[in-house]
Amino acid sequence: MSKSAEGGGPVHSLWWWRRRRSALLDIGLAALAGLECAFGAYGTVHDRLGQSAQLGAVAAVLGALAGASLVVRRRWPAVPVLMALVFVPGLFGVVLLVVSLYTLAGTWEWPSRRGRVLGLSAVALVETFGMVLFAIFTPVPDPSPAPEQIPPTWVFVLLAVLVAVGLTVLPVVTGLYMGARRRLVESLKDRAQGLETELDLLAEQARERARRARLEERTRIAREMHDVVAHRVSLMVVHASALERIVAKDPDKAQQSARLMGEVGRQALNELREILGVLRMSEAVVEIQDGLEDLPQLVEQSEAAGMAVTLTVSGTRRPFSTQAEQTAYRVVQEGLTNAHKHAAGAQVAVVLAYVPNGVRVAVVNDRADGGGSRVALPSGGNGLVGMRERVLALGGSFSAGPEEDGGFRVEAVLPSRLAVPAERLA
Repeated sequence: MSKSAEGGGPVHSLWWWRRRRSALLDIGLAALAGLECAFGAYGTVHDRLGQSAQLGAVAAVLGALAGASLVVRRRWPAVPVLMALVFVPGLFGVVLLVVSLYTLAGTWEWPSRRGRVLGLSAVALVETFGMVLFAIFTPVPDPSPAPEQIPPTWVFVLLAVLVAVGLTVLPVVTGLYMGARRRLVESLKDRAQGLETELDLLAEQARERARRARLEERTRIAREMHDVVAHRVSLMVVHASALERIVAKDPDKAQQSARLMGEVGRQALNELREILGVLRMSEAVVEIQDGLEDLPQLVEQSEAAGMAVTLTVSGTRRPFSTQAEQTAYRVVQEGLTNAHKHAAGAQVAVVLAYVPNGVRVAVVNDRADGGGSRVALPSGGNGLVGMRERVLALGGSFSAGPEEDGGFRVEAVLPSRLAVPAERLA
């Protein structure tokens, strides 16, 4: 069976080994430890204890099996340690003891298994120290009659301590270090993967925000183009219709209408040019600066197109923010455009009122009496929707709907917090 390696390439998995080379390493160590334990067990039983060769062979088989327990050291690390503790009194199984203690410490899991690691390591240390002392102080028959000078006892004790520490403490410390290092590397890899995932998520969110920003900007520009162009184009259509009717009857008035139509057309082209020019800039914002002080001119243009329109201003004039004044201007502009489209010949009233809670603009037209020129003007149906969204975005209120007498009202109120403070005028 094959799995995906952390490095990216396929790795072969066999039982509890993640890589084939790990299996080969454990089998090699098990074979080496098995041979050592087999020869050590045979020598202890046959040579030192003077037993028969058959018993020596049985001990060799058991020793080989004990050494072979290193095969399972990654799955059950305590098993090889227990096998090593059985054979330490025979003064053999060094490979088994060192490798098994290293593996046991390398699988350290704090605090769930600290007792097992410390306990088995302490037993191995004491047992190894005792067996080394026993081997040192056990008398060996010496046929040589010449006396030898024996070193002090503390030398033998020190030697036993060094051997015990080298066979037990050193593998345990090395295993603890390697285990901690491995866990640190795995933790760093997990953290790197987590950060990579988080960065991918943030990048996706950034792309989504950019997409939404582009969509919002596209919608805003479309509304801006509708606001600044649709009204003037409507006036041009009305002037063109009037020009067609009066060109033969009243050449002077026809000339005046043609001149007004040309002026309105130039204004529409200039505003459209400004928008398209801004679109070529990378980080510019489309802003056509029309404010409340431009309402008289807007009303005059509609009046020149044949609309019976009046402008009423009440309250104390005070300036508002550019965005607020432009929005109020667009509301009036959209109301007049709707009147041109749907109420030709009707009386239209434009109201601009500076009230305590802000500024109110309204366009109210009476029922169309059919006396005016009926001109079919295109309508996308999105003008009032765009106005509502603009006004609500500034915290104001917007209403548009029919009146009881059959007319139509478009009204917006912008809050006083949008007014420019007096100190900014100084």
